[in-house]
This record gives sequence, structure tokens and C-alpha cells, in this order.
Amino acid sequence: MSGIDKRNRLSEEPFTYQITKKGTVAIYYEGKQIKVVKEKEAERLLAKIHEAEQQTIEVQLLLAKMTGNFKRGNEKMGQHKREF
Repeated sequence: MSGIDKRNRLSEEPFTYQITKKGTVAIYYEGKQIKVVKEKEAERLLAKIHEAEQQTIEVQLLLAKMTGNFKRGNEKMGQHKREF
């Protein structure tokens, strides 16, 4: 696992999740919802989280893998270009 989290970001616990009444799992990154996992995929994710619930970095890694590669460093910071 040393090669996966080289910058030690997962120890800061940026990912959280919430289970809804319908059984879906909402995944959040730094408080912002980024993905909703439904049905069988949600069941598999919850089973894996339950197995690794004592290891916070392992749970963070599961959530990160479930979200995919959504952060690449080229996200806009909310600044608009001025048109002259």
C-alpha cells in the first residue's frame, strides 16, 4: 500500500459516506457529494467497508477507488474569465 498513497492524503480522511434509506451510498470528498452508488454495487461496497472498518486508511482507499479518477489537478477554482 505504500505506493498507492505516496503523499499520505488518505490519513487526513478526505472521504466520507452516508447510507440512505433506499440503500444507496453517497460518497463525499471534503464535504461535497461526488458520487452515488446504487443497488448491488452499494451492497458490495458496504460489505468491503464492514470488513475493513477498523482500518481507516483502508476504508478511505475503498472510497477513493469507488469514486474513480475524478481529481486530476486541472479543476477550475470558481474563477471566471473576463471577456473584454
